[in-house]
Amino acid sequence: MNLAPIVLFCYNRPDHTRQTIEALQKNELAKESELFIFSDAAKNEDAVEKVNEVRRYIKAINGFKKVTVTERGKNWGLADSIIDGVTKIINEYGKIIVLEDDLVTSPYFLKFMNEALEFYKNEKKVWHISGWNYPIKTDGLEDVFFWRLMNCWGWATWSDRWSYFERDIDKTIKEFSKADIKKFNLDDAENFWQQVMLNKEGKINTWAIFWYATIFKQNGLCLNPIQTFVENIGHDGSGIHCSENNGFINNLSKKKNIIFIDNFKESKIAIESLKDFYWNQKRPLLQRVFNKINKVFR
Repeated sequence: MNLAPIVLFCYNRPDHTRQTIEALQKNELAKESELFIFSDAAKNEDAVEKVNEVRRYIKAINGFKKVTVTERGKNWGLADSIIDGVTKIINEYGKIIVLEDDLVTSPYFLKFMNEALEFYKNEKKVWHISGWNYPIKTDGLEDVFFWRLMNCWGWATWSDRWSYFERDIDKTIKEFSKADIKKFNLDDAENFWQQVMLNKEGKINTWAIFWYATIFKQNGLCLNPIQTFVENIGHDGSGIHCSENNGFINNLSKKKNIIFIDNFKESKIAIESLKDFYWNQKRPLLQRVFNKINKVFR
């Protein structure tokens, strides 16, 4: 099997980066895989020391077939760095596995991702492979399933799918109807569309929501394992776009052999489980609001 290159994006979190690399090194395909690391430059003086510490560490990494480090000369920001890095590598290799510096992987993460890339490479309905999954109920599901939702905590795709990606905010807003937005938001179980509008307002600068929008408008499917091969350790307040949140924690899969499916339809079971997950996330807040109102008017 021709293995996909691994592309890692890092910034100023040496401890997180080290955990990400050490987990990857334990993958059985690591020594046969090429690793490309994009290190963003410091945004301000406060970040210089940590960025330099990360760069000293990544220059000494081994355990892979080849390690190529790109040190940005200026601060690109996560979104621009990912778009540029993914585009360059995927155009050369035809496929890609992408990680950020706060993702710890199962020893079978690379095996799962590479096998999925190979299995679905000619199936144009499949646009995206996710290594991470929500801690949702999976009763009635097989090893993997399809749905509309794109997860970017450890993911993979092919060059012919990525070629459709564009971060055109105005075009995205123009192309989405009210019905599209409702479906995009899982029937309003979560407000993903708000990320598009926050980008429009200049309050955030992200890329992933536009990859989701691209896949959505192409009626593409995203493959997910029922149990995650990735853990996000960035929900400790250290990440650019991650606040402290323990609601997404799940146990890493140790399953070596995954049976892939060829039923190219969105899983209704998975979608309903995800809706329940998001509604359950909201209930504690809604309950606090209700209690406060009840107290005022009691």
